[in-house]
Amino acid sequence: MQSQLDRRLALQGGNKVRELPWPEWPTHDDGTERALHAVLHSGRWTISGPFTGESSRERRFARQFAEYCDSKFCTPVASGTASLTIALLALGVGAGDEVLIPGLTWVACASATMAMGAVPILVDIDPTTLAMSVEAARRAVSERTAAIMVVHPYCQVANLDGFLTLSSELGVPLVEDCSQAHGARWRGQRVGSLGALGCFSMQQSKVLTSGEGGAVVTSDRALYERLEQLRADGRMFSAEPRRGSLELEEVGLVQGHNFCLSEFQAAVLLDRLGHLDAENARRRQFAGTLARIFQSTDLARLPPQDVHAETTYYNLVLELDMARFGGNSVDAVARAMTAELGIQVSPVYRPTNRHPLYRPHLSPRYRGDAVRTASLDPARFALPNAEAARARFITFPNWVLLADEQGADDILAALRKVAACSDALREMEQGILHQAF
Repeated sequence: MQSQLDRRLALQGGNKVRELPWPEWPTHDDGTERALHAVLHSGRWTISGPFTGESSRERRFARQFAEYCDSKFCTPVASGTASLTIALLALGVGAGDEVLIPGLTWVACASATMAMGAVPILVDIDPTTLAMSVEAARRAVSERTAAIMVVHPYCQVANLDGFLTLSSELGVPLVEDCSQAHGARWRGQRVGSLGALGCFSMQQSKVLTSGEGGAVVTSDRALYERLEQLRADGRMFSAEPRRGSLELEEVGLVQGHNFCLSEFQAAVLLDRLGHLDAENARRRQFAGTLARIFQSTDLARLPPQDVHAETTYYNLVLELDMARFGGNSVDAVARAMTAELGIQVSPVYRPTNRHPLYRPHLSPRYRGDAVRTASLDPARFALPNAEAARARFITFPNWVLLADEQGADDILAALRKVAACSDALREMEQGILHQAF
């Protein structure tokens, strides 16, 4: 017989649906440890250190990741934000320009654009893919549009056919933000390789990670040579390095920055890149299992996949039938699911026009320029589809998808329990709200 504790939400002190641990992330093995140990004793911990007679780990990773991404070149960097920053710099984006960015994404797209002195133009999303809408992007274009930054979000690939057509028509470069899409494909080709530049993050939550890190891929040599200098203070690798001397030569054809990836991070990425396809396949299998068992419920569903895309499950995204959760907000459901499963469950990002981390008026870059300050006001952008998505989608981190079939059963059981206890959850939320006032 089900106990009283089993019928109470974990938030109320009841038993959790899942007591088992989820798979650990980030993951590593003996090969990862050997790779780090080798760097420790190599005498070279960064590309700005002396040449030791062998190719740096950073260069090795750059070659392998470029090949993996169906691209000719790769420039590793210190973070995903750094990748977006040097991508825009390489394209010549600057003061007075505008960059189209999705209205539902991490704040780095906006902050990298602002770092150029340019204005982020927030574009509403396609309600099916949650990626930037091609139609909305076309309406947002102006004579100042200098780049289109499309993100492949939430286990989806943006409509690259539409964006490549728009890019070609306008003569405006397309930047692909692939931070959630390592290994995804569009019409059989790896994402990141279709636009002028493809940007990646290797932050801890990503499916390929070194804790922090990033990369930009391209097949345009001129852009590549700018990228190399932009991330190494205007320096590039020598064609004929000498043992004991610095391998980076001062070129100075651009105003560069120091966004270099360390040899420790490069060693981890080299090692884990060899596991990426197998881990992505496991995540897809888990998603397929979940889709199958969800056929027995109308509480939630996995968003449909475009027939042209092979997606990467950076996270697990579920669209909830909010009518089944008794008037509770998506935030309340996510908190209840977190307690039941012992893993962080979150709604999708807040739309950028009201994201708490997008505060352009706090930046000194536009001080004294009333016109551009006004153009940065997030409130001037209407994002109804992004707002609607924020109210009905929840996400789980990628390592949930590395669990066995029991994990999928537990997710469904937790959804059923939270829906069955929706009255109790609503009373709890109202009590919390009352106490806040």
